This record gives sequence, structure tokens and C-alpha cells, in this order.
Amino acid sequence: MTLLIAGVALWWAAHLFKRVAPGPRAAMGDKAKGLFALLIVGSIVLMVLGYRSADGAVYWGRDPMKVGINNLLMVIAFYFYAVGGPKGARVWLGTKLRHPQLTGFSTWAVAHLIVNGDTPSFVLFGGLWVWAVVEIILINKQDGSWTPPPRAPFKKEIVAIVITLVVVCIVMGIHFALGVAPWG
Repeated sequence: MTLLIAGVALWWAAHLFKRVAPGPRAAMGDKAKGLFALLIVGSIVLMVLGYRSADGAVYWGRDPMKVGINNLLMVIAFYFYAVGGPKGARVWLGTKLRHPQLTGFSTWAVAHLIVNGDTPSFVLFGGLWVWAVVEIILINKQDGSWTPPPRAPFKKEIVAIVITLVVVCIVMGIHFALGVAPWG
């Protein structure tokens, strides 16, 4: 569990440093982007190793209904992420949400909490969900009011949907290859 907690803490630190210490982060310049990327990759490695080796109390398990809800939420999460990716004009939903990628990340975390009711999952997915919420709050406080971006042409909406479905299939395939049955 120590590796898992360290990974989640490192994720928080690497992502929030810019928000809680903007002056020191700005002083580090663009050269620090590589350092923060390395810290984020390191946090992911720690989280994966920690999660795979952690054990703890189990409060609920997987069942077909929870897996179905999880899968639906995962499609929505990846769609949120897709509509928030490009800078400039966004597809319809991207013009309604200030933080579509963090909303997608939050949806991903909640979806995983629905099907994984054990202590390591609470630490991993709960910790990352709380991080995303804190990040949204800090960005809103730091940046002030928001002006929605212009709407992209409709064909970009189709592209976002296709990308979402392809990525969901790839991620499900990766889960299956790692021994996690994403279809229930």
C-alpha cells in the first residue's frame, strides 16, 4: 500500500505544483517540463506497482450491473476527454464544459470505484478523483471567469465520437490482456 500511496501523492504533487507555487514553477522555465513529465510517469509506475501488490478490505465486488454502468461511464469519460483535447474550437459538449478533460478523468475514477469496492481502489481511484476536483477548483479560482470557446464544425463531432469508440475498444483490449475482464 505504501507504493500506491506514494504514487498518488507524487501525482498530486507533480500536477498541483504549478497551481500552488506558480512563481517557483515559472522560474523553472520550460526546461522543467521534462522533469514534471518524468515525475508523472514515475507516479504512474508507483501507482501500478502499488495497486497490483496492495491488499485490503473488500466492501463490494463486481457484478454485471456495476460492470455495465462502469462501461457506459467509461465511454462518457473518454468522450469528455476527446472533446476537450484540441485547442481553439471545440465540439458541442466542449463548449458547455469548462474542464472537459478533468470531468472525463473524474468520470473515469468514479466508474472504477463503482466496480472496485476495495481499499486499494479507494486509495487509487478515490485519491485521483479528489485530485481532479481539487484541480478544477484551483484552476477556476486562479483563472477567474470562463468564456466558452467557439463551436467546431459538425464533422469534428463525428471525429470525436469515432476516436472515443476506438480508444474505448483499445483500452478494453488492454484490460483483457492484463487479465481484467472489462465486459463482466
